[in-house]
Amino acid sequence: MLEEQLLKLFPLHMREKLRQADIDQQALEEIRVRAGQPLMFLYDDREHFFDEAQGRLGVEQKHAYRMQTADLEEMVSFLCSYSIYAYEEQLRMGYLTLRGGHRVGVAGEVALQLGRIVRLQHIYFLNIRIAHEKKGCAQPLVNAVRDANGIYNTLILSPPGVGKTTYLRDAIRILSEGDAGHAGMKVGVVDERSELGAGYLGIPQNDLGPRTDVLEGAGKSEGIYMLLRSMSPQVIAVDELGAKDDFEAVTRAFHSGCRLIGTLHGESIDSLQHICGFFNWSGKGEIGRFVVLEKDVQGHRSMCVYDSRMELIKHVQ
Repeated sequence: MLEEQLLKLFPLHMREKLRQADIDQQALEEIRVRAGQPLMFLYDDREHFFDEAQGRLGVEQKHAYRMQTADLEEMVSFLCSYSIYAYEEQLRMGYLTLRGGHRVGVAGEVALQLGRIVRLQHIYFLNIRIAHEKKGCAQPLVNAVRDANGIYNTLILSPPGVGKTTYLRDAIRILSEGDAGHAGMKVGVVDERSELGAGYLGIPQNDLGPRTDVLEGAGKSEGIYMLLRSMSPQVIAVDELGAKDDFEAVTRAFHSGCRLIGTLHGESIDSLQHICGFFNWSGKGEIGRFVVLEKDVQGHRSMCVYDSRMELIKHVQ
């Protein structure tokens, strides 16, 4: 069953029907809401549709309830506490974060000023991403990247949807907590899009550990510099590196004696050469471990661990 917070996102006329539907929130990944299109629930990348007449989910799109523009308007009003202007800056970034860590991506028509997005309006597309903390999933990863000084500088690669953000989040928690053989480390998290801590009113909703400081909403390069100046982290954690400025800031972290654990998009170790600026980046020799996450057709995940020369040293199932 959907929790009450998620049910309340939907229009009044739908809530009781969705409450009675057989919706497994524990396995649910996303809810896709589009004006004029079927209401869609995603489990393991498989689409299910809400059959209003039957009051349940089904795989037949022809029986699906189609969301009306009035439905979306009611949902957006509720999300913004009936004051869309109060949430204008968050909407401009393309998402809202709910209590409990759930995130709602938004899309629609943008208003431009001097070529820059200043406002998102006529919002008729929502992507409700269901928060799941998978504690312990990153333990093999952390074991593979530890060294005598804590951890190697580490980059985690995977295509979208494989789980690199989930693994990074759990790795932050493990490093922060420590264990019987390893002292906990001070971790500074640059959470540009609130995907790691899932902050609500500045408080992370996800467990990132007792020695973790979170800077939410800042760009990656600015956030790295700010944390280095203010919080004396032993490890900087950042999701979805890629821009030239990001890598320059990472180099600054290396020179400050701080270790890095971060993610970037990539299909394989070979795909690094296609990442803008990577092979012109002066700090690439500082990376001691590259971890490539993989997911097979059954949804099982594994990882390949490479050393600083990008030679395979371990394959973890």
